Amino acid sequence: MFKKLLSGLFGAGGNDATSNNAPAAEPVEHNGFLIISEPAQQSGQYRVSGWIRRPLTGDGEEEADEVFEHRFERSDMVPDREACDELMIRKARRFIDETGDDMFAR
Repeated sequence: MFKKLLSGLFGAGGNDATSNNAPAAEPVEHNGFLIISEPAQQSGQYRVSGWIRRPLTGDGEEEADEVFEHRFERSDMVPDREACDELMIRKARRFIDETGDDMFAR
């Protein structure tokens, strides 16, 4: 039960019937960040949303064990999934260029 609660809080298990998110798109790299479009479906349209992630790098060749993660949500609604993914990537790139790692500061 605790695992189910945590997965609901942190977005895991997005394939259940109660989720309004479309399947995540393939990640797009920008300046060391990964942009993952995962639009929310609402009233037959797609809301720009997804994740911006930055893997913590070790000594260069090892895979990152930890990842900084920022939920990226916007109010923009688009009728087409492909257009929504493109808008998400464009807005996320600009956000990354403007804020960089500060998006992870608390």
